[in-house]
Amino acid sequence: MANITSKTRDRVTIAAGIFLILLAYCYTAGFSLVIPLVLVFYAWHLAIFRQIDGRRFLHLGFLLTLMVSLGHGMMEYSRFSPYFIPVASVGMLTMILFNDLQLAFSMSFVSSAVLSLALGLSLDYCMIAFVGGLAGVYVMRDVRTRGKILLAGLLVGLVQAFGYFLEYPSFSIDLVVDALRPWLISGLLTGAIVLATLKIFETLFGELTHFSLLELSDSLAQPLLKRMAFEAPGTYHHSLILSNIAGAAADAIGINALLVRVGSYYHDVGKLVKPIYFTENQMMVDNKHDELEPSMSRLVILNHVKEGVEIAREYKLNPKIIDFIEQHHGTSLIHYFYQKALAGDDAEFVNEENYRYPGPKPQTKEVAIVMLADAVEGATRSLDEHTPTRISELVRKVVNNKFIDGQLDECNLTLREIDTICRVFTRELSAMYHVRIKYPAAVKKTNGH
Repeated sequence: MANITSKTRDRVTIAAGIFLILLAYCYTAGFSLVIPLVLVFYAWHLAIFRQIDGRRFLHLGFLLTLMVSLGHGMMEYSRFSPYFIPVASVGMLTMILFNDLQLAFSMSFVSSAVLSLALGLSLDYCMIAFVGGLAGVYVMRDVRTRGKILLAGLLVGLVQAFGYFLEYPSFSIDLVVDALRPWLISGLLTGAIVLATLKIFETLFGELTHFSLLELSDSLAQPLLKRMAFEAPGTYHHSLILSNIAGAAADAIGINALLVRVGSYYHDVGKLVKPIYFTENQMMVDNKHDELEPSMSRLVILNHVKEGVEIAREYKLNPKIIDFIEQHHGTSLIHYFYQKALAGDDAEFVNEENYRYPGPKPQTKEVAIVMLADAVEGATRSLDEHTPTRISELVRKVVNNKFIDGQLDECNLTLREIDTICRVFTRELSAMYHVRIKYPAAVKKTNGH
C-alpha cells in the first residue's frame, strides 16, 4: 500500500510539473498543437527513462515558470531588450541544485526554447541563449566557490555575444558595442541571480549543494560538530578518519565524495547521548559494558541510531544527511554482544533478530560506502599486525560478510565498484597504519673504544 501511495504521489507531482512547463509556454503565446505535445513527450521521457522523481520534476517546472514570468515582465513592463533576460540561470541552477549534467543541459534547451516561443522571439535568439546556457552549465560542474558562479555568468555573456556576431557579423565599432552590451549584462545578471537565489531554492527544494555541504563540514561553525569534538572526542576522531577513507573510495568510483565525507562526520551523532558506552570514548575509564547484561548493552548500542536521527532533526539537518545516520548499520548483527549472549546461561532464549539494527539497509552508494568504511575501520584497529597484506585480507573479509548478509542489496553497488572500494580501503588504511622502523637505543661512546 505504501508503494502504491508513493507511486500515486509521484504521478501527481509529475503531472503538476508538466502543467507548469505547459503553463510557462502558454504564458503569453497562442496555443499550438505541436509544441505542447513535444514538451509533454520530453517531460515523459525525463520522468520515465531518467527516473526523475515527481518532487524534482515539480521543482524543474517551477524554475522554468519563474524564468518565463521574469522574461515576460521584462518584455511587457520595461524597455529592456530580450537579450537582457538571464535565461541561462535555469540551467546553472539546475546543475548546482541537482548535480546532474545531462538534466542541466536538457533544462538549458527547454528554457531557451520555451522562453523564445512564449515571448515570440526568433530561433536565432533561442540558439544563442542555449549555447550560452551550455557554457554556464559546464562551468558549474562541482562548483565550490561563489566567485566561480560570477565567472560562469561572465562566460555566458561572452559566449552569447560571440554567437550573436557569428549570426550577425558587423565591423562597426558602435554596432559591436551596442550588441555586446546586452549579452554581457545578461551574463553578469545570470551569475548575480544564481548567487542571490541559490540559498532560497536550496531551502525551498530541500536540496544539498556543494555550498551547503561545505558549510556542514565546518567544525568551527557547526554546533553539532563542536559538541562531538568536546563531548565525544573519540567518536569525533573516528568520524574524521572515516571521512577520509570513505571519501577516497567515493571519489574512486565517481560518486559524490563531498556528500560521503559530510555524511561520515555526522553518522555517529547519536553517541552524544551516552558517549562513555562506546569504546572510542573510554580513554580514562573501564568498559561500561562489563557491568551490563548483553541485552542491556544491545539496547544502548541500538539506540544510538534512533537517538542520532532525533538529534539530527533537532538541529534541522538535511534528510540526505539523516540517511547516513539511519542507514549506516543497515540491519547488521551486533556480533560481539550476540556472541556474548549465546555464551550466557539463557542462550536458548536469545533471538538473533533482537541483536540486529532496525535498518533500513543503505539505499544509496554513498551511504553504503560509509557503512563499509565504518565496519572496516573498526575491525582494522583490532589487528595486532597492520601490514598491507593483513589489512587487505581483513578488508575483503569484512566487505564480503556485509555482501553475504544482504546489506548491499538495495544500493546498486556493482561488483566492480566493490572491488575498487576494497582496494582503496586497503591503500588508505595501510597508509594510516604504516609500519615504522624501530630505532636502536642510543649507545654511549667510551674513551679508547
